[in-house]
Amino acid sequence: MNATTIWAVGVAGFLICCLAVVPLKRLALRWGLTDQPSANKAHARPTPYLGGIAIALGTLVPAVTALGLADQRITAVLLAATVMALVGLIDDIRPMQPFTKLTVGTVAASGVVSSGVHVTLFGGWLDGSLTVLWIVVVANSFNLLDNMDGALGAVATVTAALLAGTAFVSGHESLGLLLTALACTSLGFLPHNWAPAKTFMGDSGSLFIGFILSCSAVFLVSGQDPDTMVAGLLLPTFVATVDTGVVFFSRLRVGRSPLTGGTDHVSHRLRRMGLRVRAVAVVLGLVAAVAGACCLAMALKWISPPVTAMISVGAAILLISLLQGVSVYAPINHPISRNRERQG
Repeated sequence: MNATTIWAVGVAGFLICCLAVVPLKRLALRWGLTDQPSANKAHARPTPYLGGIAIALGTLVPAVTALGLADQRITAVLLAATVMALVGLIDDIRPMQPFTKLTVGTVAASGVVSSGVHVTLFGGWLDGSLTVLWIVVVANSFNLLDNMDGALGAVATVTAALLAGTAFVSGHESLGLLLTALACTSLGFLPHNWAPAKTFMGDSGSLFIGFILSCSAVFLVSGQDPDTMVAGLLLPTFVATVDTGVVFFSRLRVGRSPLTGGTDHVSHRLRRMGLRVRAVAVVLGLVAAVAGACCLAMALKWISPPVTAMISVGAAILLISLLQGVSVYAPINHPISRNRERQG
């Protein structure tokens, strides 16, 4: 695959997203598809959804045009992500029961696993079951990470870009092209979602991004040794995984249900520490960049898989532990800016 094709896919994804966001925003306002201000949200006026549709179009159109549907595994990932984007869109319009979304996500992930994208730890049905569970949990972790202006957009841009590099280095050019499209599309969406956000991606965008990134990570570690598998799964999903770990253990510690929404995610904790909304997005993007760079360095054999696995797991445990010390279940002592900060 030549550089011209890669550039063409990236530029096409960027432009399609940029051009699609504006009419979709107007359509959302006309149809009343907006996120309304409330006591748990910091934006001061209704903000339109449907940004996720622009992200999906910007990724799917150039990727399918360049790759076609010849690769069974790539096709399965694209179909699963598209299904989840549609589920997210329905949920944005009329909230669905969590069980329904999880059921559809499980079916979509099972389709990806059936195509041959799965971890190879124990062999047989157990590998498939573990992969389905991991994809569903991580995809929803990315969904919950979309709780502040620019946060998920920044993480998705750098993660997809570095994961694309890892895919190209590893000889998976088709996957690299898909991730290039996602990275450039996320970059094209970011100015519209940067604080103060003019539009939100909604569940349609966050679930679409989460499914592609989680499935891509599995794609790249399939058939690898356990150390490579641990590092290869954790690093591309590092921010989302740490965020879920922080929330899960924090809520268990104070006797709250891990399944309910709340403003106790990593982004909210960084706000409590005094960072502004834009700074939070930058910090999360930088952490994702460091994690993604480590994954790429491992693929280039600059660092060994055992060392990478130990560092990534240790860093995740350390961050989850340290962030438990940030108080999020008490009133904020400083005023919240008029940028989005919603429950997740």
